[in-house]
Amino acid sequence: MHIAYNGWFWDQPNTGSGQYLRRLVTHLHKIAPEHQLTLVLPPHITQPTEVPAGVNLIHTQGPGGDLGKVWFEQRLYPAAVQRAGADIAHVPYWGPPLTSSARLVTTVLDVIPLALPEYAAGWKARLYTSLVTAAARGSAHTLTLSEAAKADIVKLVGLPPDLITVTYLAADEQFHPRLGAERDAEVRRKYDLPADFVLYLGGFDVRKQVNELLLAYTYVGQAEGENIPLVLAGKEPRWGEGVFPDLKAYAAELGITDYVRWIGYVDEADKPALYRLASVFVYPSVYEGFGLPVLEAMQSGTPVVAFDTSSIPEVAGDGAFLVREGDARQLAGAIIALLLQKPLRESLVNAGLGRATAFNWRKTAKETLAVYEQVMALPKP
Repeated sequence: MHIAYNGWFWDQPNTGSGQYLRRLVTHLHKIAPEHQLTLVLPPHITQPTEVPAGVNLIHTQGPGGDLGKVWFEQRLYPAAVQRAGADIAHVPYWGPPLTSSARLVTTVLDVIPLALPEYAAGWKARLYTSLVTAAARGSAHTLTLSEAAKADIVKLVGLPPDLITVTYLAADEQFHPRLGAERDAEVRRKYDLPADFVLYLGGFDVRKQVNELLLAYTYVGQAEGENIPLVLAGKEPRWGEGVFPDLKAYAAELGITDYVRWIGYVDEADKPALYRLASVFVYPSVYEGFGLPVLEAMQSGTPVVAFDTSSIPEVAGDGAFLVREGDARQLAGAIIALLLQKPLRESLVNAGLGRATAFNWRKTAKETLAVYEQVMALPKP
């Protein structure tokens, strides 16, 4: 069997699509070396890194920018698939071609532009969403990352449930309560972190609901804000533009500026230590295709607080303290409880570590291979 992958996100390992593509190709090559894997690269990736030995590369030529992405997805990639004679064309994000000479498999990580219309503002975004929605309906099979995401795809894209398979993500092995801990002190100094702190790590767009975390910290801060500040990690956007509320202004309005530390972008290599160093990790997002930071924190041995919504309960199971969506008081209560009650904290850490063992990339690769075999049994398009 010959599988050709759309490699648009190969050079973006810090994104969900890029990480998914890299881990899937790497582990599939390990468990099934008898199959031929080809990575079709867009024009802007001229020197790809960390490509497993034995994986074929096809470089394409074409325009750049937004137009270049659509041209690659709809023209360059399917043409390369045809020239390579691949059996399966796998697009690991929501951007499949309208036509393909090979059996088409598409991974839809989430359907945010359909579920949350504010993320599809502007005619270009709406047009692109319409294009990839129509193209997804032509896939032989669709993969997604959670049952919650599958339900949204059925409802909003209109795909039949039996043509959608859930294959969960996994956290990398570097997220561990002890392995790599020799770097923790270095990371603490690098980001000027206190002995104890509550951590959020992620984006700051509206669906992440960091505003609810800031509101919750008005309760936490009254008691322990000076000793246990809230550390917000992630690249800062242009506050107040598009889907990014002005969270710094909101923190000032709430009067908690002294209790909040913005540390900005965090290097990927520093994330395991950052999770380990945190007293509590809070992830108040209300819409996720999977919610990988929750799993990374649990696997690092850090207690997690999150909203009981979207895919988060699927990922967290009983390994996190889940509270009602949008309830800042409950969020604050959970944070305070974990800071003050050592038995509860230890119990949740153990539950999180146990829950994390249910997810691994080898399992994801095996389940994906089973889908390929299922698709190969279908008539060739």
